[in-house]
Amino acid sequence: MLPHLHGLSRRHLLAAGLVAPLWPLQAEAITTVAKTQALARHDLQFPRDLGSHPDFATEWWYITGHLRAGSADTGQREFGFQLTFFRSRVAATQGMRSAFAAKQLIFAHAAVTDVTGKKLWHDQRIAREGFGVAQASAQDSAVTLRDWSLVHDNPQYRAVAAGSGFQFALALTETQPLLLQGDRGLSRKGPDVKQASFYYSLPQLQVTGTLELEGRPMPVQGTAWLDHEWSQALMDPQAVGWDWIGMNLLDGSALTAFRLRDKAGNALWDGGSFRHPSMGAAPHVFSRGEVLFQAVRHWTSPLTRASYPVEWRVRTPADFYIVKAVIDNQELDSRASTGAVYWEGLSELFDSKGQLVGRGYLEMTGYASPLRL
Repeated sequence: MLPHLHGLSRRHLLAAGLVAPLWPLQAEAITTVAKTQALARHDLQFPRDLGSHPDFATEWWYITGHLRAGSADTGQREFGFQLTFFRSRVAATQGMRSAFAAKQLIFAHAAVTDVTGKKLWHDQRIAREGFGVAQASAQDSAVTLRDWSLVHDNPQYRAVAAGSGFQFALALTETQPLLLQGDRGLSRKGPDVKQASFYYSLPQLQVTGTLELEGRPMPVQGTAWLDHEWSQALMDPQAVGWDWIGMNLLDGSALTAFRLRDKAGNALWDGGSFRHPSMGAAPHVFSRGEVLFQAVRHWTSPLTRASYPVEWRVRTPADFYIVKAVIDNQELDSRASTGAVYWEGLSELFDSKGQLVGRGYLEMTGYASPLRL
C-alpha cells in the first residue's frame, strides 16, 4: 500500500555509495518533513501517469501474484511472488549541481513464497538513480535497478528479478481496465487531508513465464495484481503501521481493504474498494469506518519475535471475509535497503459462507517496530 522507507541514516547511504563522505546529508534528507499542501484531485493521464513523478517525495510500483507450476498428472506446485520498486526524492540534494548528487534513490524488494516447500525467498537492492544503474521513466512504467526491472509494453508488463536462490522472468497481460482508488485516483491515508496519495491498481493480470529456485527452472502461470502510488505526505504522527489486502477473486472481482493503526491497535483510518467485472471501470469505494480488521490467529517470528496476525476477519461493504496466510513465515527483513521489517505474503480469501473465493497478498507493517516514514 505504502512505501517502506524507514530509518535510513547517513551511514546506510555511505555504505551504499549514494552520497560522498563530505556531504552533510542527514536522514531527514530522504524522509522529508512535509511542507506540502493537500494534494488536489485531478484526472490522471495515461500512459504518462504510469511513469515516475520525480517531484513527489515517494513513489512505488508494487506487483504481487499467485503462480502454479506442473500439472495434475505430474503434480502441481504453488507459489507467490512480489516485486516492488520504490523511488525517493532526496530533498537536501535537489540544488546540487554535481552529477554524483543522490537526487533520487531507487530501492527494490523481490520475494518468492514456495507454498509446497513452506519457504520464503527474498532479496533487496538500493542505488541512486542514474549512471545506467537505476532508472525510472517519466513517460510510462519502466523501472530498472541493475538486473531487476518492471517494464510496461501495452498490453503487457515484464517483471524480472534474481536474488539469492531464486529468479523469475514473467509476462503479465492486462485483462481489465485500470482501477482508480479513492476519489478517482486520490486516496486518503489519514485524518489530515495532506495524508493522501495518487493511487491506482491493475488487478487480474494474467501471468506466464519462468520461475527458478536453486537452479531449477520451471514454467509458471497465474494471476497478479499491480499497485502504483505516489505521494508528498507522511503518515499520521499517531500511526505505527498498517494492514492491507489486495485480492483477485475467482469470479474476476477485485478487493482492496486497508487500515492504518495507532500503538493501541486501533484504526486511525481505513478504506478500500470492490469491483465486480459487471461494474465496468469504476469500483465501489469504501467510506471511512466501513472496513474493520479483526485478528483471528497470530504467528511469532523466530527472527524478530514480532507477533503478526496471519489470519484475519475483514468486514467490508462487499462481504465479511476471512484472510488466511498460505504459510505463516512470510516476514521480510529489508533493513539493508529501506530499513523496515514487515510481513508480506500470499494469502487466501474466504467469503462469509466459508468458500474460497480468491487469492492475493496481505501486507502488515509496524509489528516489529513502529514504522516511521
